[in-house]
Amino acid sequence: MTIASLESLSFGLVRTAEAAIAAGHRLALLTGDRSVYRHELATMEPGLLDVIDVDTTDTGAVRRALGDLPGLAGIVNTTDTWSTPAAELAAELVLPGPDPAAVRALRDKALVRDALHRAGVGARTAVVVDPALPGAADRVLAAVGLPCVLKDSAGTSSRGVWIVRDPDALRPALDEAARSALKGRLLAEPFLSGPLYSAETLSWHGETRLLGVSSRLTSRTPAVREEGAAFPVALPAGDRDTVERWVARALAAAGHDQGFAHVEFVLTAQGPELVEINRRIGGALIGEALCRALRTNVYEALIDVTLGRRPALLDASLAPSGPAVSFVLVYPDEPGTLLEWAGLDGLGAFPGPVEWFPVRAPGDAVPDVGDQRGCTGMVLAEAATAELAQHRAWAAATTVRPVLKPAPRPAVL
Repeated sequence: MTIASLESLSFGLVRTAEAAIAAGHRLALLTGDRSVYRHELATMEPGLLDVIDVDTTDTGAVRRALGDLPGLAGIVNTTDTWSTPAAELAAELVLPGPDPAAVRALRDKALVRDALHRAGVGARTAVVVDPALPGAADRVLAAVGLPCVLKDSAGTSSRGVWIVRDPDALRPALDEAARSALKGRLLAEPFLSGPLYSAETLSWHGETRLLGVSSRLTSRTPAVREEGAAFPVALPAGDRDTVERWVARALAAAGHDQGFAHVEFVLTAQGPELVEINRRIGGALIGEALCRALRTNVYEALIDVTLGRRPALLDASLAPSGPAVSFVLVYPDEPGTLLEWAGLDGLGAFPGPVEWFPVRAPGDAVPDVGDQRGCTGMVLAEAATAELAQHRAWAAATTVRPVLKPAPRPAVL
């Protein structure tokens, strides 16, 4: 029997394949670009999974590839981009899976925001605007006010995000949004004051369990990119209970009732407020952090849900017994072609253990450094607490420097 993965997050393939084997199945990765998974494919045991090269943007080609798999039992997906096609194909093939309509709704941040507001979960208002219209700025000021955040309602990896703090910056931000290739609509919402976190959750038939909370470090504007994370955050008992109740209500209002969710929120002076909901396990090395800190392969729950059964992780004893984990993303200063990294040979001198997870390889183009597309790799560190792990990872990451051949500059006429 086979479980198909319609693309995947860059990290977590090995653990997913091992979870599939533990359930008596074999994992087949359908991908249009193997290079996304080069680190995992290069370090895994030979033959651990099957890789099927197919244009995953072509639904017909994916359907044919699925039809060639022996004993297809389910379709797993851990990405935002392919979540809707995966759900639609599972329904078409009468396989277990989420309601495609619910998945489509969760991909639209504007619809999610409206749903939470109607349910009384989100206190903040938001509005969809057409940035090309002359009255767009007035609409944002009247409905949302300043400071505010403009974002692509279907965006990922911090792309298509503008933080606007004063009136003079609003129209230029709208103009830039109008020139951008947005995947969805432009959503304007209030800027949330407070630290950013993400709740890592698992749900089944509406029952939600908070597996833990990750801290999130972001850059100063205008880059608006993620710099690092740590898990599990030691929130005071009262704050953790508040987050657990809030995230369960938020997911219920948004229509997410099965599988993992990665819920980003700001802990404001008035309590948690939503940034976005991703109906998947957290990206980057969040899944690895969960596995290490909880001393279990959490991807077994992903396979359980894919096969249409209640995940055992919902009922497991989960007092964190493993190390706390932090990782820091390593960016170059400017776009170009990656040549190498300086400083990797010195990571062993840092307390940890400290590990290097490359995202790109020498020869790869780095087209932008303003969002996660500019990440060339991640430094991961362990410690007794998330705070100490974050300090260790950050200290080590500051000594790693991507060496790039700069991108050609436009000729001046």
